[in-house]
Amino acid sequence: MSKVVAAGSSARSRAHLLWIGLPLAVLAIAAAWILAVNPLQGFSNGAPPVEKLTFERTVIDTSGLHLLVRAGGSEPMKIAQVQVDGAYWQFTQDPPGDIARASTAWINLPFPWILGETHRVNVVTNTGVTFEHEITVAVPTPTVTTGQLKLQGLVGIIVGVLPVAIGLLFYPALRGVGRSGMNFLLALTIGLLAFLLVDTIEESCDLVGTAAAIFQGPVMVVLAGLASFLVLMAIGRRRGTPAGLALATYIALGIGLHNLGEGLAIGAAFAAGSGSLGTFLVLGFTLHNVTEGIGIAAPILKERPPLWTFVCLTLLAGGPAVLGMWLGSLAYAPQWSALALAIGAGAILQVIVEVGAYLMRSNQKGLDAFFTPPVMGGLAAGVAFMYATAALVKV
Repeated sequence: MSKVVAAGSSARSRAHLLWIGLPLAVLAIAAAWILAVNPLQGFSNGAPPVEKLTFERTVIDTSGLHLLVRAGGSEPMKIAQVQVDGAYWQFTQDPPGDIARASTAWINLPFPWILGETHRVNVVTNTGVTFEHEITVAVPTPTVTTGQLKLQGLVGIIVGVLPVAIGLLFYPALRGVGRSGMNFLLALTIGLLAFLLVDTIEESCDLVGTAAAIFQGPVMVVLAGLASFLVLMAIGRRRGTPAGLALATYIALGIGLHNLGEGLAIGAAFAAGSGSLGTFLVLGFTLHNVTEGIGIAAPILKERPPLWTFVCLTLLAGGPAVLGMWLGSLAYAPQWSALALAIGAGAILQVIVEVGAYLMRSNQKGLDAFFTPPVMGGLAAGVAFMYATAALVKV
């Protein structure tokens, strides 16, 4: 009997594989036929193929201008001429030849740029299509040196790690708060995270607007944010709803991913030579991020974690700002910065959901917990503080 059952199971498995393989084989044959025969060729009216070119990076040095471009058209494209401020200039391309769809190439121009001036570059393809790129303020691109990386690391520590550490220093003073005070702090956390969520989505949408169309920026942002949210929810709920140190860790992770995206943007500004952070601006970043440490501390006020726990939470939330600045200055691309911000947005949304659930669970009032004076006041205070301090870092 067991042999008969095993034989029947084996036959069903082979049939199942057959019905999976058959449509895949038909699809492969159809794709090969379309590529070989090109049945749409009869509809061609001689118009040139659609061409798209995106400028991803600009490097300015003593040898001239260097532009990293990405092709996004339907077919490989060839750059025929390059104009700078209306005049044609000799250029070299690396790698040479046609630029395949989704591929990149460097355009090198021995142009005598003028410090502080605006220069306009026009790239002309062999079909006559032009693509314009404006260098608003021509300044030399900083070279990547050990000293530059140390300086960027120091700035990353000041704007990322230091404010989180200062916020966590309020932990001993906050331990004495009662139920109303705890509700206020949890709501404060939700408020600041809600502001970060909106700010992160706005920044990612701005970045994908400058990325190549082939990356499908808006779709990429939505899918990455949703995937980040679902994955972190699944991880966080695998042992029940997180609370205490586990919840504080998720808050630090969400803030850290947001700071990674911000660090990428600041690092790119350094690489472009426009990252002149003044003292007032650095102070604004520090004030803006102090409440992040308070938000991380809120779920563990009833616990007594060891000192190393606070160090790890600080590095988890603030350390990615340093990493982001280094990556942004070395290899910046708008689509990857937008992707990092989208992942951060999903993580922040997951934390908002978990903190909200923890707030309702601890008060045993369900959604009514959000309509109490301490919670309403905390939400308003969190959003208001983040909004006010964000004005200091908008330039």
